[in-house]
Amino acid sequence: MSRAPACRRAARDPSPPARDLDGLLRRLHLPTVRRLYGELATRAEVEGMPYRIYLETLVAEEVGHRAETRITRAVRKAQFPFLRTIDGFNFTFQTALRLQMLGSYLGPELVSEGRSAIFSGPSGTGKTHLAIALAYRAIQHGYEARFVGADVLIGELSRAATKGRLDAALEPYVHPHVLVIDELGYLSHAADAANVLYRVVKRALSRPPADPLHDE
Repeated sequence: MSRAPACRRAARDPSPPARDLDGLLRRLHLPTVRRLYGELATRAEVEGMPYRIYLETLVAEEVGHRAETRITRAVRKAQFPFLRTIDGFNFTFQTALRLQMLGSYLGPELVSEGRSAIFSGPSGTGKTHLAIALAYRAIQHGYEARFVGADVLIGELSRAATKGRLDAALEPYVHPHVLVIDELGYLSHAADAANVLYRVVKRALSRPPADPLHDE
């Protein structure tokens, strides 16, 4: 009794069931890959794109989208009154400052080495712009930031201190890696204002160096 060649038997074997690729990508939380893989697959077939390049392109798009999403979320959480970057600062207008003077304050060292910066000068010289720009750069490096006006901070913490809830009220301001306190005119406040502000800064500076957050 003769047997059919193995190649013929294989040709008659049913194809494996199609997998739900969309469902798999959804379970892996890869929304950007899920959105782009079909269109990119068509392009890859036309252009003869190697498998490795196809995969690298999809992964790079996913990573880029996650980084952008994290930055957007972190900026919202920072509660900046407006967004400013160091590229938008007019150093020709503010001749007392040069970009080189900021040095590693624009790098991750601002957080990893626990550095602090104080900008002083007349109103309208760009102090708030610079403070927000440094905090935003820290966000780009993977850290979290928080902006608060000194009046708001001192008022909130002073009220909490009178109610014996100061430690709880301090938490939102000592958790972020970078804390921007704007308009330090606390001398016109209650007698305990300087002490309250000192406790915020001291606790923030006592934190160990932090690692940047990972995109999820």
